[in-house]
Amino acid sequence: MKKILLVCIMIMLMLASACENVEMTSNQNTSSKPNLSEYCNQEIINLDSETEKYFYGTWKVEKLLGFANSYNDASEYPTGQKFIGDEIIIKKDFFSSKGLKNYNIYQYELKNPLNKITAACDNSDFFYRLYKIVIPDLNINDVVKVINISDPSTKVNIPLTFFVVNNNRLIMLSEATIFELKKITD
Repeated sequence: MKKILLVCIMIMLMLASACENVEMTSNQNTSSKPNLSEYCNQEIINLDSETEKYFYGTWKVEKLLGFANSYNDASEYPTGQKFIGDEIIIKKDFFSSKGLKNYNIYQYELKNPLNKITAACDNSDFFYRLYKIVIPDLNINDVVKVINISDPSTKVNIPLTFFVVNNNRLIMLSEATIFELKKITD
């Protein structure tokens, strides 16, 4: 009887030890796997002065860059013909997308818009992991800031998103289509 009891205790100790090892291994695996917040800072913040200086101005839609990997609406935007040449005004106290003439959904004019950085990615790989968008000519060490513009009264974002690359390149996301913009005035 003592032998059986001793064997049972030994088996319980071995099982307890095995369970502890499995739990430690499991915790190590999940903690070493980074989540998206480790790739990009997703804290919503005001624009910094350098980004403001670059971002504010009148912009012209210069060219179609492509589509997000999750969606491709080449039937609507095969060459970007309905946006190319259109203009957007982005200022600290005023925003107008009325220059995007062919789409009623983008007709916004806001006084004192809320211009916020919603994510900042330290390199192109981190940006891709979060947004699944390939921006042509984006280099590995490029910093991408994601900017959303909201109506100050409703706090609702307009349906356009902007990507500022190194404070020297502006990309616009319309649904899942990306366009490069060129600054025409400050």
